[in-house]
Amino acid sequence: MKIINLALAATAFLAMTTACTSSHDTADNTVVEQTEQKDNPPMDEKARALHDKCSNLNDRDACFYLGLAYYNGEGVRQDRSMSASYWEKACSQGVEEGCFNVGILYGNGHGVKQDYQLANHYYKKACDMNHSTACNNLGFYYEKGKGVKQDFRQANKYYLKACDLNEDKGCSNLGDLYRDGEGVKQDYRQANKYYLKACDMNNGGGCSGLGYSYNVGRGVKKDLLQARKYYLKACDLNNDAGCENLGDLYYKGEGVKQDYHQANQYFKKACDLDNGNSCNTLGFLYDKGQGVRQDFQQALYYYQKSCDLKEGMGCDNVAVQYQLGEGVRQNINTAKWYYGKACDFGYQKGCDNYRKLNERGY
Repeated sequence: MKIINLALAATAFLAMTTACTSSHDTADNTVVEQTEQKDNPPMDEKARALHDKCSNLNDRDACFYLGLAYYNGEGVRQDRSMSASYWEKACSQGVEEGCFNVGILYGNGHGVKQDYQLANHYYKKACDMNHSTACNNLGFYYEKGKGVKQDFRQANKYYLKACDLNEDKGCSNLGDLYRDGEGVKQDYRQANKYYLKACDMNNGGGCSGLGYSYNVGRGVKKDLLQARKYYLKACDLNNDAGCENLGDLYYKGEGVKQDYHQANQYFKKACDLDNGNSCNTLGFLYDKGQGVRQDFQQALYYYQKSCDLKEGMGCDNVAVQYQLGEGVRQNINTAKWYYGKACDFGYQKGCDNYRKLNERGY
């Protein structure tokens, strides 16, 4: 059951690899959008009525909506700790959204001290009441070992329940477990089954994962047209991996006519969605003038963004620009610093280039 008028759902976290597959949906990343702080009276008439019903009549719905009022600062002064108190009371009376929201507050440390164990406690209560997103978040905590001992089997259990409750993120995450063989025997067909279900519910990570399976023939017969279809849907759903992989198809001319300009458009969208590898690729396209007019300053801009997103190759390319003086004034010391940063991010070529400049006395 989705929370009423409160966006406390989990959002997507993308674990990118060299060949992007799918996004992995995580927990606790987003809470309700904060409303503009107002000089509200201590408590307006509507909030007072909710307070009286909650305090005097133990009206569970009144407790829940009073927590919502404190969270948003509507009719009362905004106070997230009060939200936690009223949602905890609603939770104790069987309001699943109350349990879920308290879990979010403890997971993020909003109005309460961050405590993953307590977040798990409340997610478990909400999941037991068939709150699908709580089940997904609980699965994520077991997968990552947040507040509990890491346990992929338990992660599988809660992702499966979330998926059975038609939580798209649970299906996508379950697909990832089958893809990687974590907590279950590796099974690409099963992974694709769950990716398809997630994709049918408009989960971009599921669409991207399924597209990649068709791209490389993983659990299905290789089919680049199907790969393009699912990458395109993923990209339209603002999944950065889908956009990147679609750009890669156009860049290589796989399943589509080679088109550097079209590839550029999809790499740019992926980069705008903070995909570091795509930012680096976009920099390369400007560097070499493929699909765009050659522009070293634009190349440097995208290489720099890639580096800022902790992509080692991007940092290495920034260093090359400084070493050669392309798009920027030549500065060997700055180049060396970026080579070092590339090395810190695990890019071996950056380590090698740093060492070479060291040997030359820089």
